[in-house]
Amino acid sequence: MERDIPDEVRQSRPVEALTSETSGMTSEHDKRPEYETSLEAAEAVEFSDAKKFVAEAIGTFLLVFCAVGTAVFAGAKVGNLGVALAFGLTLLFLVYTIGPISGCHVNPAVTLGQLIVGHVTPVRAIGYWIAQIIGGLVAGVTIFAVASSLPSYDRATDGLGANGWGEHSPSAITGPLGGVLENGYGIGAAMIIEILLTGVLVFVVLAATDQISDVLMAGVAIGFTLAVIHLVAIPIDNTSVNPARSIGVAFFQDGAPVQLWLFIVFPLIGGALGALVYSLLFGRTQGLRPSEYRTDGPAQS
Repeated sequence: MERDIPDEVRQSRPVEALTSETSGMTSEHDKRPEYETSLEAAEAVEFSDAKKFVAEAIGTFLLVFCAVGTAVFAGAKVGNLGVALAFGLTLLFLVYTIGPISGCHVNPAVTLGQLIVGHVTPVRAIGYWIAQIIGGLVAGVTIFAVASSLPSYDRATDGLGANGWGEHSPSAITGPLGGVLENGYGIGAAMIIEILLTGVLVFVVLAATDQISDVLMAGVAIGFTLAVIHLVAIPIDNTSVNPARSIGVAFFQDGAPVQLWLFIVFPLIGGALGALVYSLLFGRTQGLRPSEYRTDGPAQS
């Protein structure tokens, strides 16, 4: 007798696999490791974890170098709009290049969101986080090396595009001698903006790559979302929404390391909230691959 199989599994799994399950036969699909997630099980080509980690490191490096580099090298010429587009367009092309390999997280908050909805395993998520931080740090060193070759560059005055609030906010008013005359946006504004906008980013990433979405257009949606986010938040705290981006350049700017904790903690909170909103609206109950629908009965988790 045919067993009841949830619609979401019918939609995401091959007809052959479902047929074999209902007839008592064991398919190749059922022989996959039980720790595999539902998204990983559906991948046509499986890349090794090493390749995924390298892709995340390279992608995070390129995002930080190209986008923050634009702010450092050309910010005075292209303005906030140019910097915002640099972030958005860089992420857009990364989605289509390393996306097929690692999913193009290039952001610990995005990886946390993917972990919460079950698109990656905890072990793989840890590997992604390490790779992303390494990529961000290498990008920071590279940006500083290039900027330092300009005789007029002064690290103490010009910084390196780090995030900050109060006297380190981009909206702070400085005097003719370099001192801060009036602080910019405060810590409360930075907390709110990082939670809200990171949540928006993670929600868009998950929603745009959902099985009911037009995945071919996902890169456009994700990239322009990041660009708009930067247009909103650059004047407030220079826009993080990505702990790896903040970590990568914080140690090259005076005062930034002390405030770095906020740009790690609150983007992660925002990423978690974005994942929860996605799960609520799309009704997805992800997690481990649905091996409980195999013919030998429900698997114990």
